[in-house]
Amino acid sequence: MSLLYVIGGILFLYLGGELLVRGAVKLANALGVRQLVVGLTVVAFGTSSPELAASLVAAFKGAPDLVLGNVVGSNILNIGAVLGLSVLVYPLTTDASFLRREFPFMIGTCALLFLLIPNGIIGRLEGLFLFALLCLYLVVLYRERRGRVGEEKVGREKIEMRGPVGREKIEMRGPVGRSIMETVAGTALLTLGAIWLIKGAMVIADSYGVPHRIVGLTMVAFGTSLPELASCLVAAVHRQGGIVLGNLVGSSIFNILAILGLTALVHPIAVTAPATVRLDVWIMMGFGAFALLMLARGMKLNRWEGGVLISLYVVYIVSLFT
Repeated sequence: MSLLYVIGGILFLYLGGELLVRGAVKLANALGVRQLVVGLTVVAFGTSSPELAASLVAAFKGAPDLVLGNVVGSNILNIGAVLGLSVLVYPLTTDASFLRREFPFMIGTCALLFLLIPNGIIGRLEGLFLFALLCLYLVVLYRERRGRVGEEKVGREKIEMRGPVGREKIEMRGPVGRSIMETVAGTALLTLGAIWLIKGAMVIADSYGVPHRIVGLTMVAFGTSLPELASCLVAAVHRQGGIVLGNLVGSSIFNILAILGLTALVHPIAVTAPATVRLDVWIMMGFGAFALLMLARGMKLNRWEGGVLISLYVVYIVSLFT
């Protein structure tokens, strides 16, 4: 039965990723907003919803290590595995403004954990601060980037997505209402798929007595990050690099500011092993800084660089079990 949940979850994740990416790109066309902005907000929030659900459940069940492990592990997986796999599918390019602000802001939000960990608890006041910072960031993002001409002139040119075989082109335009419906439906399928996958995976993990921190950093992080993986791979196949980068960076920002923030607002999160969590945070920031340096070399990530990211992530996972 657990295996059926895993298989069904993966299927829903793929279908949800397809719908979410298509809806988000159509929404960008209709509203005249850059793909990167939509990826940083709509897609990032949609694919982060399973992390929020899993974190809230873990907090109420008295498993704070699962909450922190889920958030930190998801961010590491986003930059190491998901970005690496997406680049293997199709090399990604970006612009200087993205590297100057969004990527450093992501790393900075991760660094905020160093200020929260020593207290031994992430309380409601800290949660309110994190969520307020997210709201401020979104306001600034939309005010400064809406309608700006960048790598994709979304408001002036027609965005197209290539079909799976890379030959036929699918016009990505449609009514705003339909685009929103596709985005919402995709998010719902992603969430359901992640819930099913986690349910099946946790039953299998519990039978082996794996510690909560390791489960959070690996199995739960992988399960809740599959929406990012599914949507990013679909976007990479369709050569929508702005959606990929925006989704991953936006999801990592949402994981810290929204997931931890909202979870702490509802139920304070205890930090049971500050030294261990601090090490995990350093690794999370290291992956982000390494990806930033590679992107800064030529505003592009090539397939061999994607392979390096995946290799580093594999080394990290192996180190957790040795």
